[in-house]
Amino acid sequence: MRARVDDDESGRRQVHDACLEPCAIERGMRIIGGKWTGSILWHLKDGPVRFNDLSRMIGGASKKMITERLRQLEAQGLVKREVLDTSPVSVHYEITDFGRTALGFLDQLRQWSEDLPEGIAEASGA
Repeated sequence: MRARVDDDESGRRQVHDACLEPCAIERGMRIIGGKWTGSILWHLKDGPVRFNDLSRMIGGASKKMITERLRQLEAQGLVKREVLDTSPVSVHYEITDFGRTALGFLDQLRQWSEDLPEGIAEASGA
């Protein structure tokens, strides 16, 4: 449902028919907008990656945070986890076909971010 905004007789803004559920952008951000989520998917785009290699690729994120995000992504069907029968046992992660559907706009986000005017990234704390 789409919200309609207009002014009443006193000039105050009134919202009519507001959405009770999150809009499509909000739903998408709830899935992909978590810290490190996009980075994890991006680093899995070229094929399976072992957990320790993935944690090295994502500088600044703790192993605990990466584990938490990977579990969320797996539960959402964006990432597949596979335990390898090696000695010692290791685990690798792979992006699913569904997860690959996010790569297009992640690449657009990457490009947009690279094209930001000088000073904007610094001002945002990035």
